[in-house]
Amino acid sequence: MGHLFLVRHATTAASESGVNLGQRTDAPLLPAGRERAAMTGSAIRAELAAISVGDLRLLTSPARRCRETAEIVGDALGRPDLEPEADPRLWEIDYGAWEGLSADECRARDPELRAAWEADPYATRTPGGESGSDVAARAFAALAPLEAWLAGDRGTAAIVVSHNHVVRLRIAAQLGLPLADYRRRVTADPGGYSMITIGPGGSAVRRLNVLPGPIPA
Repeated sequence: MGHLFLVRHATTAASESGVNLGQRTDAPLLPAGRERAAMTGSAIRAELAAISVGDLRLLTSPARRCRETAEIVGDALGRPDLEPEADPRLWEIDYGAWEGLSADECRARDPELRAAWEADPYATRTPGGESGSDVAARAFAALAPLEAWLAGDRGTAAIVVSHNHVVRLRIAAQLGLPLADYRRRVTADPGGYSMITIGPGGSAVRRLNVLPGPIPA
């Protein structure tokens, strides 16, 4: 039995302002995002200590915001030997022509398509971009061998730093929710993490979108 931590990258200017940040802009973390990533790393370190983990892996999307989050989380774990493994299948959804736009701007630009996407983002592609189904096909393929490894042995854990849509889709699938509802039923805040226990008999979501606060002095 092992443990999977799904982490959304910490705060960027786009996540603060509410505009789409997909694959076409490689933004860094804000200073507040770096602080958030450190708090998340410290919280995960406490989780790992409580479950006595031996073998540990750290995976990340190649996006700068994820790589920075993963590096900060790794530092907070006190594991300088832990090298983040980048996998391009963990990239955020490609928003296409909606990159850099707010929800209201998307509705003004493509009212019918936006309405269809909001009703079922799993089946509906963004203009010139991807659907949730496209994201799930590649991201789940990246996560499947990792989850099989976690199911095989006690004392294993993996931390995966990725994006809003990747995290919400995987959590929705783990919870058995209709994937058409993944945006409505699951939340993934910047810097938040969810924890899933995975064993030979199946999996269970143990934590959902935990957003650690400042650590008392």
